[in-house]
Amino acid sequence: MTMTATLLFLGNLGGSELILIFLVVLLLFGGKKIPELMRGLGRGIREFNSAKNSVEDEIRQGMREAEKKNID
Repeated sequence: MTMTATLLFLGNLGGSELILIFLVVLLLFGGKKIPELMRGLGRGIREFNSAKNSVEDEIRQGMREAEKKNID
């Protein structure tokens, strides 16, 4: 239920709201910290995707091994 509320909240953001959020972030962190924050966010997303791909590969490998056992 909270996930739906969060998604609905994000879906209602317009251009002016995004600009206001950007200005608040700029005021809070300053121009020099924002690139560092974005780099950290990018690293986090890459690590998440890497872990997700690793889990998917392990699942696929397990499925292949199970199919081989069923065939034998």
